[in-house]
Amino acid sequence: MTSLYAMVDQPDLDAPVLVVVLKGWIDAGLGANGAADVLLEHLERRTIARFDADALLDWRARRPIMRLEDGVNTQLAWEETELSWAKDLAGNDVLLLLGNEPDHTWLAFSEQVVDLALDLGCRMVVGLAAYPAPAPHTRPPLVAAAASGPELAAGLVRSTVEVPTGVQGMIERRAALRGLPALGLWAQVPHYVAAMPFPAASLALLQTTNTVADIALPVADLAQRAEANRSRLDELIAQNPEHLAMVTQLEAQVDQSVANAQLSDTSGDELAAELERYLREQS
Repeated sequence: MTSLYAMVDQPDLDAPVLVVVLKGWIDAGLGANGAADVLLEHLERRTIARFDADALLDWRARRPIMRLEDGVNTQLAWEETELSWAKDLAGNDVLLLLGNEPDHTWLAFSEQVVDLALDLGCRMVVGLAAYPAPAPHTRPPLVAAAASGPELAAGLVRSTVEVPTGVQGMIERRAALRGLPALGLWAQVPHYVAAMPFPAASLALLQTTNTVADIALPVADLAQRAEANRSRLDELIAQNPEHLAMVTQLEAQVDQSVANAQLSDTSGDELAAELERYLREQS
């Protein structure tokens, strides 16, 4: 198989967790990308491997950026897809796969990502994403699971549904088939704010990753940003009685689910239907 990456470094790591955030598929409220931005800003990373953009990307869909200075082409730039490593706040080794979702060669890309993860002693794969759901902005976002086993899905929203997936789903599946535990975390973003940044989703994804993987990724000021975002939404929604009634109804549904310690069958069906409808529209 032709290699799709170039090795830059091969560090000796202690059972790292691989965190995957690849741009190109669904990310309501920029939940996953907001989490990735925090990791990029607050972790000192070292590149392990760079993936071949020419083999993986459709340049007509993801055109490079040309820099002109006084009419002179001085630079072409594009976002690299890289595997890097860092230490979390507790000193644990963490692998980060960040960049663009490939346009081509998904099977080979996924297999080679899993090869790298296994070669580096990875103990778990966690993919981050977010989707719009019938949920209120006034409650902490729930997180849904796409897990390689029931033990990893414990405590998370679980649905039975068939939907299109991104390459992260393929990586998670290929990892599971080779004995590497894998978990996709999907933050539920209120459908009425899915097109704007929703930092509460980024916070939920990072906090849930820390819990399920027993690591200590930074969350920076996401809690403060989430609270400020909620206050702005409160002010806007309070001006419209219909919107206020909608949020009140969503609050009642979520509060009932939490009181029951799990989603009711009705709520689970509604969430699954909402996710299926949205994913099919996007595909």
